[in-house]
This record gives sequence, structure tokens and C-alpha cells, in this order.
Amino acid sequence: MHIPDGYLSPATCATLYATAAPFWYVALRRVSRQIGTRLIPLLSVFAAFSFVVMMFNLPLPGGTTGHAVGVGIAAIVLGPWAAMLAISVALLIQAVFFGDGGITALGANCFNMAIAGSLVAYASYRLLAGGAAAKSRRRVVAAGLAGYLSINVAALLAAVEFGIQPMLFKDAAGAPLYAPYPLHIAIPAMMIGHLTIAGLAEMMVTAGLVAWLQKSHLSLLNVPSGWQATRPLLAGLTVLLLLTPLGILAVGTAWGEWAPSQLKTVPAGLERLSSVWTAPFPAYAPSLLHRPWLGYLLSAAFGIGLILLTALVAGWALARRRRRRQ
Repeated sequence: MHIPDGYLSPATCATLYATAAPFWYVALRRVSRQIGTRLIPLLSVFAAFSFVVMMFNLPLPGGTTGHAVGVGIAAIVLGPWAAMLAISVALLIQAVFFGDGGITALGANCFNMAIAGSLVAYASYRLLAGGAAAKSRRRVVAAGLAGYLSINVAALLAAVEFGIQPMLFKDAAGAPLYAPYPLHIAIPAMMIGHLTIAGLAEMMVTAGLVAWLQKSHLSLLNVPSGWQATRPLLAGLTVLLLLTPLGILAVGTAWGEWAPSQLKTVPAGLERLSSVWTAPFPAYAPSLLHRPWLGYLLSAAFGIGLILLTALVAGWALARRRRRRQ
């Protein structure tokens, strides 16, 4: 679901950046009053969780792969606006350092997964949970369905963005300039895997974590304050980090994320834009390491560390700014 550089036209990328920008702005404004005291620790942990969970590739029909996103549980715990920021941070680091998703397509990927995914997850959870008690089974079911709906809406948006490219952007001979897959191919190809395997994975992740929080750490569902309150999540994140090498067991590339060299015919625009950014550690495989599992593990550790370090610096800067105002 991470759209690479070259698959969307510059006009499409610019439109989706412009569409995402107001949501990012509102999200920053909404959480800025709390971010220095309550939300930075939790936001960073869920950004790191999303980063890692997206590294666990699952085999999908047709020989491709997919993954959960973690947007469902982030929206339920953080609320939709903070979840948008958390997932966007994870997607930004994936694109810049690991080439997982394009720089030009970052606005599209964030709109699909972070923004639309968060809004759908939060709205559907609140609607389905209703006024049920915090420890009720209904909330677990609502959480699972919210996760399932959110990832499938994100996948559908990505499929439509792929599918409109050959309709709108062609060369003088009528050949597609960017993604060559029309809607009648892109939508079924994307949705079959997400309505089944990837959607179920997101459902189980979201429902399972809500059930665990209900039994062990109910306060986390009320957005607690400080780093100490996130210790249970950090412990779980550490376990997930150690298991990341399992994510490379699934063979195949996610649909629509093929490198130009994997395509039989490479559209001119796709070839031109595909090299706009070269990630330092493409495909989570540092060139100095010859063992894929070790590279994958160290890449996950680097991504998590970068997210947590950014959170610490941001929290320090906000605290210092507030002291100056007093």
C-alpha cells in the first residue's frame, strides 16, 4: 500500500499533499496543548509500533505481500488527530531512510493510511462501541471492525489513485505515463488481499491490543501522561522488534510497489520519477550487512530509535519554550 515514486503523476502527488496539509495543520493545533505533557510519549510509541508492524509482510493471493498498519489501535487510544501525526511520522521515516513509499507520494500515502485511516477507525469505533463499558466485549469487537474498515478504506483510496493514472496521464501515443493499471485491474488487485489477509491482520492486531489493555492496563485507553505510563507498550514494542526478521519470510513484493526493473514495460514518467530519491537503506537492507535478517532487525531498531529520539527532543523543546513564556 506504500505507493512508490513514479506511480502517481506530479499533479496527483501535489493534489494529495495539498489535501493532506489542512489535516496535518489541524492535527498539530489540536494536540499542541497536550503534546508536551501527555501525548508525546504515547504518540511516539504508537508511531514506532506502526513503523514496526508494517515490516511484518504477509503472503497475499497472487504471490504478493501486504501488512497491517496499526492505525486502528492508534486512533482508538490517541484519538484521530494524534493518530494522524503518529502514522505520518512512521511513513515519513520509512520513505526517507528505507525507500518504503515514495517522497513524491508521501502526501498520498499519509492521506490514505494516516488521515483517512485514522478518521475511519475512530468514527467506526465510536459508532460501534456506543456507550458500552470500558471493559465490555463490545468494545473489543468494535475495535477489530474499526481496524478492518480503516485499512480497507486506505487500500481502496490507493487503488483509485493507481487506477486513474492511465485515464488522465498519457503520452502522445496514448501509452500510460505513470501507473499503468486501470481501475478495473487496480481495485480488485488491491482489495482482494486487503479484504482477506491484510484486513484480518489489522482486525486481530486492533482487537487483540484493546482486549489486552482492558485486562492489564485500562488506564492506557484514557491517554495517560508521561513515559512511565507507556512502559507496558515499550516492553511489547521491544518483543515486536526482536521478531521483525519474521517479516521477511513472506516472498513477493506488495502489489503496485514494484521497482521499475521488475516491470515488463516501464512508463516514461514512472522511470523518470522513480529515481527522484535514493534512500540510504533501501528495502531495510543496509549494504554493509550480508545477512538479510540482521539488516531487517537493525533497520527496525534504527527506525524505532529515531522516532523515540525525535519525541524526546520535541518534548524538551516544548518544555523549554513553555518555561520561557512563564
